[in-house]
Amino acid sequence: MGSLVNDLRYGLALTMLMCAANTASAASTAMDATASYPNRPIRIVVPFTPGGSADVFARVIGQKMSEAWGQQVVIDNRAGSGGVLGTEIAAAAPQDGYTLMLGNTANIAINAALYRKLPYDTVRDFTPITLVAKAPYVMVASPSVSVGTAREFIALAKSKPRQLNYASLGSGSASHLTAEMLQTMAGIKLTHVPYKILGSVLTDLISGQVQIFFLGMVSAQSQIKGGRLRAFAVTGAKRSAAMPDVPTVIEAGVPDYEVVAWYGMFAPHGTPRAVITRVSAETARILNLPDVRERLSAEGAEVSANTPEQFTAYVKSEMAKWSWVVQKSGARAE
Repeated sequence: MGSLVNDLRYGLALTMLMCAANTASAASTAMDATASYPNRPIRIVVPFTPGGSADVFARVIGQKMSEAWGQQVVIDNRAGSGGVLGTEIAAAAPQDGYTLMLGNTANIAINAALYRKLPYDTVRDFTPITLVAKAPYVMVASPSVSVGTAREFIALAKSKPRQLNYASLGSGSASHLTAEMLQTMAGIKLTHVPYKILGSVLTDLISGQVQIFFLGMVSAQSQIKGGRLRAFAVTGAKRSAAMPDVPTVIEAGVPDYEVVAWYGMFAPHGTPRAVITRVSAETARILNLPDVRERLSAEGAEVSANTPEQFTAYVKSEMAKWSWVVQKSGARAE
């Protein structure tokens, strides 16, 4: 009996030693993999079509990462369903740091509020790495509008409930929700006119069929310089360096109104912390390069790198804000 007990004790001890050795070996392997990161190509998923701001930012950062790390960085555009398709692909990727995602306001903050059900959980399935840039929208007006400033337009809208129109690129789009947020915070009532494509919006805006639209900075600049549209306000908390003479919506008498298109780097949740830290630091280094800052400024963006903790807090605040706007507007994904 004593011999049997001793054998069992020996077997148990041996098993525990083997488990500890295996655990240590696995931990050592994981540490080695993290220490050598990156040792193979990296993929950055962009849930939008090539040529847009998110794609431009990803390619600029990817090129600099490749030069610094000696590894290829592949930009993988996966557009579809308003960013849902590419975001789902990134969420399901291995948690090893070799798949990253360049996300933005739409696919992270707005979609989480807009869709009743998504094939991923925005908070649970992603780790925010760093903010990359912010870019305000421009409140542009038809030349036919009888007033000349955002403050005057708001006063006019108050005197003519639902008699003035605003255009959008569809229910739930950033242009729709930005205008809805203005209505709620300014206490005005406008009529929503949704469109499918930007070209149709601009045609009807220029001709006076609709009165205002919230347009991206780059497109707005070309239309304003050409004299086809007028800039009433920018939607950021402060004036844009690209349009220093254009006041903010806050200056037009709507306190706390701030809407920006923001862009940031994410990784699938579970990616090693050391990798998150390294990617964050490298992205911040890249964003401080003069040529990179100049390139992003050409997109009307302001470079805004921060830490994973700061970016996580920012994402949560943006999700809460857009959830409130969606609830107030009753918007639904088309």
